[in-house]
Parts: sequence; C-alpha cells; structure tokens
Amino acid sequence: MTEFPRGQGEVQVERTADLETEVEEELAEIDVEQPLVAIVMGSESDMETMKKAEKELDERGVNCEVRVMSAHRQPDLVAEYSKELKNRGFKVVIAGAGLSAALPGTVAAHTPLPVIGVPLTSANSALGGMDALLSCAQMPPGVPVAAVGLNSARNAAILAARILGE
Repeated sequence: MTEFPRGQGEVQVERTADLETEVEEELAEIDVEQPLVAIVMGSESDMETMKKAEKELDERGVNCEVRVMSAHRQPDLVAEYSKELKNRGFKVVIAGAGLSAALPGTVAAHTPLPVIGVPLTSANSALGGMDALLSCAQMPPGVPVAAVGLNSARNAAILAARILGE
C-alpha cells in the first residue's frame, strides 16, 4: 500500500499491487482498435452499395466507422465531422454520394486526410450517374478527391487499404 501525506486540500490515496494488476488485466481484455477508415454516405439509400466497402475492409482486418450524413441537408454536421477525423485517429475517408455528389468534396474541403469519392447511380439522375462521377472527379485546385468508378465502393476500400499499406 502506498500512502500519500495528508496536507491542506490533499486526499489520501491507497493502492495495492493486486488492485493495479487486476485493473490492468481487465483493460488488456478490452478490444479498442481505432477505426482507420471513415465511410460516409449522403443517404440511407446508399447503404447497400457502400456496405461493400465496409465488407472489404472487414475482410482485410481494417476497422472502419460508417455514417450517413448529407452535405446538403446537414452541412454543419459534415463540416464538424470532417474536421475532427484526423484528431480521432482516422487515416482515410471513403465518401459515397449520388446526383450532385457534393459529399466527397465537402469532406475533402474540411480534412487534410485523403478522400476517396464513390459516385453513386440514382434513379433520380438525368445522366445515369455521370453527374455524380463528374462531381467527384472535377474538384477545384487544393481540394483533391480520388474518384473510383460508379458504385465502386469495393474498389474504394481496396484503395484505402493500399493507402494504409495493408
């Protein structure tokens, strides 16, 4: 037992080697692997396609976090989430969106991390997904987005794994 002297405003703390060992053993059993890849998409309707990225990363043993957020309906949420990714330990972002596909570019504007855009086809698209593809690929200078093919969430995951050296 270790005792610290009592003084004005000080608290006596007692520790035993057994208690410290027990706590260390319990903490060692907790699996707290940090997700390295953030997968975001603009709509719940994108989930089926984007789950292919999550599956590929899972098969490769790469932890990821999956979120739905719209660059148009929730711009403040997208900006705040993107700004915190690096601080939270993420290394790569996969962003899928259809129609105007603003999500990949919006994320890239708010994070220094590599962003992989997945243009998604939509029944509402006048151009069969070409609009989303061009939105991902035609970014202004200083806001890079790597774009994969239409609905190619799995390829985005493979690229993310390569960026990570996996």
